[in-house]
Amino acid sequence: MRVGTNIRTLREQRSVKQQEIADLIGMHRSNYSKIENGQREISITALDKIANFFNITIDQLVHMEGELPTEVQIEDKALAEQLKLMQQLDDEERSMIFKMIDSFLTKKKFKDFFNKNVASL
Repeated sequence: MRVGTNIRTLREQRSVKQQEIADLIGMHRSNYSKIENGQREISITALDKIANFFNITIDQLVHMEGELPTEVQIEDKALAEQLKLMQQLDDEERSMIFKMIDSFLTKKKFKDFFNKNVASL
């Protein structure tokens, strides 16, 4: 995966310095630089912060060029079988499924935010 490259591309397109992203995710700039260069992995929490910063989803950040993951490890056997069946679909159908999942997750995050922040008023 080219997550680091994708982050660098977005950062450079928007004229954001490495230090700003490093501060955002609570990391030293030199360690953050290693992420962009593919020498270090990035946590999901850090990916989420960066995606939010750029106002995109984690999926968009990871799959900027429309690529699909090649390997997924899942413990749930039924879910693993469904993923195998999804491989039989064409690219457009798989893309639609991922967009639907992303939509549901966004809706859930909004509901959680609403319940936490607005409903308590």
